[in-house]
Amino acid sequence: MHQNRFWLTAILVGAVTGVLQGQEDQRKAAPDGPPQPPPGVQALRDLEYVPRGHELQKLDLYLPEQPAGALPLVVWIHPGGGQSGSKERTRALYLTTQGYAVASINHRLTQHATFPAQIHDCKAAIRWLRAHSKEYRLDPDRIGVWGASSGGTLAALLGTSGGVKELEGKEGENGDQSSRVQAVCDWFGLTDVAAMAALSPELEGALEQALGGPIAENKEKVLQASPVTLASKDDPPFLIMHGDKDMRVPVSQSQLLADALKRAGVDVTLKIVPGARHGGPAFQTPEMLQLIQEFFDTHLKKAIQK
Repeated sequence: MHQNRFWLTAILVGAVTGVLQGQEDQRKAAPDGPPQPPPGVQALRDLEYVPRGHELQKLDLYLPEQPAGALPLVVWIHPGGGQSGSKERTRALYLTTQGYAVASINHRLTQHATFPAQIHDCKAAIRWLRAHSKEYRLDPDRIGVWGASSGGTLAALLGTSGGVKELEGKEGENGDQSSRVQAVCDWFGLTDVAAMAALSPELEGALEQALGGPIAENKEKVLQASPVTLASKDDPPFLIMHGDKDMRVPVSQSQLLADALKRAGVDVTLKIVPGARHGGPAFQTPEMLQLIQEFFDTHLKKAIQK
């Protein structure tokens, strides 16, 4: 009980101060603005995936300048609790030196629009990237997604909601394109809204704000916002990573998702990082980044070569 209270305090403090923390983290990580791509990689910034849409419905695309052919694509979704964060802080840029294109997307935040606007935006971005795959030399059949914290939740939702029409949305002009992805890396995302809301009235209130109404009156939204309830046998492979000392999102959230995916017959790997909290250097060691690259290599490269 005391441990749950500690988690709740950290989560609620994060929800209240998320914008300020996100801004401070961004200044530390990228004091000079957007990240500079590695040599030989072109950066295309602020591409509108919803033409004339919200100012946050944009993405940055990083492309190796001399690709051997159509490139597999990894899409990064930033953290920030749905209240802050930026596409400029992508952790996936190193993959551009390993034969990948990388897209880093923004989406509307909860102060602009409540759920399911965020997953609608992510799906619109995937559809836009597919629609422009020839223009940018992307392989539309090899798209992976990787997100952290709230971005991990959205990445997991992209992986588990391929057949859920209510989460597709109508944003953008590419309704003929699929929003399905072929591989998912979820860093410590929340996966079961009901389980989290049950921990305390305070946390329930924070989640209700994101959903746009009381939990009891939005049961369908609660299910749709929870990747654990959407897992099915046609979901893509998952790599889930979570620190066992995470005080914002309990590691049990990732365990619940891994169990649901296994029951559905989905290829899933759960990597629990000893001593790690909610993100931080433990997730960015050479060993961890290599593990992520090998996961995408297996499911976006080798799977096509077989």
